[in-house]
Amino acid sequence: MATDHKTILVPPKRANTDYPLIDSDPHLRRVFGYARPSDYAVGGGMAAASPLAFWIMERVSPSHVGRGGFAPVMRLATAIGLIGGLHVVYQRSCNRFYGFTENSREADMDMKEMVDKVKKGESLYGTSKVSSYLQGVAARNSRYSELFIHVLPWFNLVNHDQHGVDTAKYYQQAERELEAERLKQASS
Repeated sequence: MATDHKTILVPPKRANTDYPLIDSDPHLRRVFGYARPSDYAVGGGMAAASPLAFWIMERVSPSHVGRGGFAPVMRLATAIGLIGGLHVVYQRSCNRFYGFTENSREADMDMKEMVDKVKKGESLYGTSKVSSYLQGVAARNSRYSELFIHVLPWFNLVNHDQHGVDTAKYYQQAERELEAERLKQASS
């Protein structure tokens, strides 16, 4: 007697989100390129928090480390703050790519960028010098990597075509726009 057991052995490659998925593995350039000014403002505030906190602690309770002791520690606090600020910018931008937070601006930017590439005949996600096998390895290793970036910094630095979205929408939109342009030229 056969029974139908529906078990999921492998989790889906796409997270269930309230907003549309733009890219499950965005390239580092796209992440910072699509970041909003508010991301940079929050990241800048977070970057300034570390040296500011160190300076305040030094004023409230001086460490008396002696001459020249404050400067190297302040440089370290500033470096930690800058790394933390960049992490915040990256995280906020990636969350919109993944569809975790509101992303209508980024979805529009993505559609415009990809449709322009289709019209020019360019590769949607850029060309890569590595083999298709290594592109797949890179995609599998960095897909949704931002979720664990606080433990293991891992960024997508490889151009590949495995981004978790149906790219047909870009080609369909390009066809609609080209047809509208043809009709406009024909009527004038």
